[in-house]
Amino acid sequence: MQIELLETFLDLMDTKSFNRTADRLNLTQSTVSARIHTLETTLGKKLFTRSRAGTQPTPAGYRLLDHARALRHQWNEARRSVQSTGNFDQSMRIGIQHDLASNHIADWVAGFRAILPKAAFYIDLDFSTQMSIDLLAGELDLSIMFTPKHMPDLHHELIGEIGYRLVSSNARRIAEIKPESYIFTRFSPAFEKVHNPMMADLAEAPLSSGQNITVCGLLSSLGGSAYVLEESAEDLVATQDFDYVEDAPRIPQGVYCSMHLRNRHSHVHRRLLESVRRQLGSDPGRG
Repeated sequence: MQIELLETFLDLMDTKSFNRTADRLNLTQSTVSARIHTLETTLGKKLFTRSRAGTQPTPAGYRLLDHARALRHQWNEARRSVQSTGNFDQSMRIGIQHDLASNHIADWVAGFRAILPKAAFYIDLDFSTQMSIDLLAGELDLSIMFTPKHMPDLHHELIGEIGYRLVSSNARRIAEIKPESYIFTRFSPAFEKVHNPMMADLAEAPLSSGQNITVCGLLSSLGGSAYVLEESAEDLVATQDFDYVEDAPRIPQGVYCSMHLRNRHSHVHRRLLESVRRQLGSDPGRG
């Protein structure tokens, strides 16, 4: 079976629209229709019904869904395994949240290589949603992220916590911060849940970003106020003209390790997970 047929089927199960799937996969609608028709002919069952109300999966389509996900995952793992043959015993593709990479990536990769000295590692920096999709598809083996997505066949564990602090070059209390000098940060849903109600008066700030390194660069160049990672806050206060905003609380951010459900008991994955947990310096329990 061609893997493209499964990819098209899985995307159509998500979009429920031949047009949207064609756009997302950069195909023509006729190609999407032809692929689904080929898959239906191979299986001898209708997978979708089309009407004025839209595209809906049939019972056979729903029954195929879990099998299609598993087949896609296994195919991508097999493809990567064959492509990585050479001087290494195995290869591991690890996704890391952007903000975590800036301060932790060197220590984490050193820990990974100590555990698997004969493995090849590919490190991909991304955001939680895309890493979850890549894990589900078999494009990543392990991800360290802020916001685990509750998708079928994914396993998540809380492995630690980091924190954000509010610093400013021109204010010592929240009430003194003006919207025009504030950088509105959008680091994660968990961060925003605490941050946004507290900073509601600054919601009209004209500048915003979702990456710590970008926020720090803007603060260094323009001055102003913003929440940044604790390590970055310490550096700004120690080396530049910044101070902590006295009445602004520390905002915690959970860190999760995610993997495909089939790998949750894998010895290799467990060792890599525990290495990151030790580097974060906490053991908050498993989810």
